[in-house]
Amino acid sequence: MVNYIFRRLLLLPLVVLGVTFLLFFLTQRLSPEMRASLYVKDPRQMGALEEVIREYGLRDNVFKQYGRWLKNVAHGDLGYSPSANMPVAKAIKEYLPATIQLAFVTIIFVVFFGVWFGCGSAIHKDEWKDVVARLISVGGFSLPIFVLGLILLMVFYGQLGWFAPGGYSVQTDVIIHSPMFKTYTGFLLVDSLLNGNLRVFWDALSHLVLPAVTLCIGSFALMVRVMRSSMLEELNKDYVRTARAKGLTKWQIVYKHAGKNAIIPVITLASIQFIRLLGGTVIVETIFDYPGIGRFGVIAAQQLDIAGILGFSLMVAVLFVLGNLLSDILYTAVDPRIRLD
Repeated sequence: MVNYIFRRLLLLPLVVLGVTFLLFFLTQRLSPEMRASLYVKDPRQMGALEEVIREYGLRDNVFKQYGRWLKNVAHGDLGYSPSANMPVAKAIKEYLPATIQLAFVTIIFVVFFGVWFGCGSAIHKDEWKDVVARLISVGGFSLPIFVLGLILLMVFYGQLGWFAPGGYSVQTDVIIHSPMFKTYTGFLLVDSLLNGNLRVFWDALSHLVLPAVTLCIGSFALMVRVMRSSMLEELNKDYVRTARAKGLTKWQIVYKHAGKNAIIPVITLASIQFIRLLGGTVIVETIFDYPGIGRFGVIAAQQLDIAGILGFSLMVAVLFVLGNLLSDILYTAVDPRIRLD
């Protein structure tokens, strides 16, 4: 396994180089003037635009510019993001915890209810419970998340006023930026508990409900289908028939034997889905004005913030490679029969 992990880690720089160079090459289709416009302090000043172009070498060839960017990245400098009004590295550090928090809450619901529905659907195959689970699964795949997000926003915020968009309320914003509130982890739910402030905790949690439910739908539908098919496969194997012949009850067979093997694909899927959620919350964060890394990426793209776009893409590429590696390791940890060569 050590050799496998080492080889996968060696692929990480190649993947990152490929993704970032492709995006870097595409951004070169924009003129130097367009790329420099965000960095001009006073557009009315004569020669200000050309000065920025010369300072950043925006008329150099693409390979020279890319090499210069890689050199800065190696020193921890991802550039400055005018759209976020801060360095890109600082923006990622500030916005990423909110997205991780959203993805973590989402994946907990997805795994818990997905396994429950999928397992129940397999046990009660072709019964009404199975039909309901399959209908929910098909509906989850069919409904676009942006449509669901807008519906939830109109109903639960616009009509009922139960859940508000954003990451937290104005009152919470005042509290967390006061000297009395200490930031330990960057995760507002955790920090509010560590500060003993339940008001901030419940406020932050209430703002997570709508985006988390919206994100849940697609992943939940997939989780139900994977768990159902995996459980059905296990229930049809010889060792289950042997267990039935020995007089074991249905619940003993499911939870002590078949369930342990059926859960293996779910664990792998959950790790992949979690990483996908980290980089795929762009639409949901935009709809609900959630202050996460996805919204940062959208704003950077809208304002042609090249440094922000490249920094966001670099982070997503690294997360996907490490996430896939983690899923492989978890797969072997759960099922000792599998070996990574």
